[in-house]
Amino acid sequence: MTSSFADLKRARKTSLETLISETNKLNSPGENQNRDDDNFWKPTVDKAGNGYAVIRFLPAPGGEDLPWVRMFNHGFQGPGGWYIENSLTTIGKKDPVSEHNTMLWNSGIESNKDIVRKQKRRLNYIANIYVVSDPSAPENEGKVFLYKFGKKIFDKINDMMNPQFQDEQPVNPFDLWEGANFKLKIRQVEGYRNYDKSEFDRAEPLLDDDDKLESIWKSEHSLQEFLSPSNFKSYEELQAKLNRVLGLDGGQQGNREGIAQTVEDVEPAPVPRAAPAPAMASASDDDDDSMSFFEQLANE
Repeated sequence: MTSSFADLKRARKTSLETLISETNKLNSPGENQNRDDDNFWKPTVDKAGNGYAVIRFLPAPGGEDLPWVRMFNHGFQGPGGWYIENSLTTIGKKDPVSEHNTMLWNSGIESNKDIVRKQKRRLNYIANIYVVSDPSAPENEGKVFLYKFGKKIFDKINDMMNPQFQDEQPVNPFDLWEGANFKLKIRQVEGYRNYDKSEFDRAEPLLDDDDKLESIWKSEHSLQEFLSPSNFKSYEELQAKLNRVLGLDGGQQGNREGIAQTVEDVEPAPVPRAAPAPAMASASDDDDDSMSFFEQLANE
């Protein structure tokens, strides 16, 4: 935990080791709110679905240990409407959708497994960023925002910290002095938003002015507040909503002992291609955009 800017600068040599350790935890089986407000930055795309911006991932805010938080949520439709909620598994608690999905998966019936794939929890991350270049919205440049993104972008972050080849050096992309800008390149591929061409630039200081860097760091938003239990509905509230959405009788719940989290993580759930969304023809291969897609459908 860093409490001062001077500590942040001194500790940057050990910060990468800590972050690599944390990403390894995330990649290990069994490890365990999105606010739609002006604090969040969202990339702009043109009519063809293409977009470009340059951002810098920022270090952990003062008093916090990690520069990101990991969130799980669910977005699916049943006969009783839409279920779009954060999962209690985000904060290490039992979640009724996880339990219900486990029951369906363990039935061994293939049609039940198909349901689980559609109802599986979706993963995204939230981090602080500095907008270096935003050609479609230049008013955002030079400002600090929260940014919500999915596994594909996080994998690129992890690749920077854990390079695969001997001639590559580990880089902490969250470091203000020795990190790297991220060139976000968005394409529309087969009806889906695609981030494959996004890449990190060479490692270099964000700015050559520690006073300005300190001002940027102090402008960051808290991340840990997203994990506050007060930001999640209770188990009972979620169970009632799930029963209503799926038309359950209230007794049809999953096994609450030894919940297998891998039930929801083993196979990716396909994002619906055909849906009554005239303003948005497709969903994304990134979970952040998938949830936005579901939320738009639910509001129509």
